Amino acid sequence: MALLKRELYRHLKGPEVTNADRCTLVFDTDRKSLYVEREIAHLDTNAGGTIDYQTATMDIADYLKQGGQTAGHRELWRLLRTLFKEESEPEKLAG
Repeated sequence: MALLKRELYRHLKGPEVTNADRCTLVFDTDRKSLYVEREIAHLDTNAGGTIDYQTATMDIADYLKQGGQTAGHRELWRLLRTLFKEESEPEKLAG
């Protein structure tokens, strides 16, 4: 299974308690499926280095409907606008 991935967003907080949140746009070339994968990790160095790690997948529409506009949302909107940009925009073609 080949997965093509493009990171949309990454946020890290630390150092004693480290939280990581990452969203990635994924295209599964075998299943012909495009979706967003969200990975959340929580590392607590005070509790013997325990780590809680969760991964969830969601379709693009569900991701965009989530509350708030994160950097990941803005990056996905930018990619979509680039993908669907009209070729006939005269000011874009001339410059």
